[in-house]
Amino acid sequence: MKMKIVASVTALAAAAGAIALAAPAFAHHSTAMFEWGKEQKITGTVKEFQWTNPHTWTVFNVPDGKGGVEEWGLEGMSPNYLGRNGWTKASLKPGDKVDMVIYPLRDGRKGGFTVAVTFPDGRTIRELPSSPGK
Repeated sequence: MKMKIVASVTALAAAAGAIALAAPAFAHHSTAMFEWGKEQKITGTVKEFQWTNPHTWTVFNVPDGKGGVEEWGLEGMSPNYLGRNGWTKASLKPGDKVDMVIYPLRDGRKGGFTVAVTFPDGRTIRELPSSPGK
C-alpha cells in the first residue's frame, strides 16, 4: 500500500512539473504586446534577419530624422509558416533598404510584428494576410 502512495505522489509531482513547464509555451503565443491590426509603415535598412524558431526576428535600422538611426526589433512568423508562403532565409539580407509594414508595440518602444516588406523594385512579400480593405 505504501508503494502505491509513493508512486501516486511521484506521478502527481511529475504531472504538476510538466504543467508548470508548459505554461511559458502557452504564454509565448500571446500577441497582446502588439497593436494588432494597426498598421504602421517604417522605412530603413535591414541590419540582421534571423531565420529561427519559434519566430523569425529582424533587426531594422530606421532613420531618426536627426541624422542618426534607431534600431527596431521586429518579430515575425515562424520559418515553417513563412517557407510555405514563399519566404526563405535569404528573403531579407543585411543592407537591404526596404519599407516595412508592422503592427507596432503597444508600449511605444521601437519594435513590432512584421506584416509585409516592400523592396525598392516594388515587389512585396507578406507575412500576414492582407487586412480587410487594404
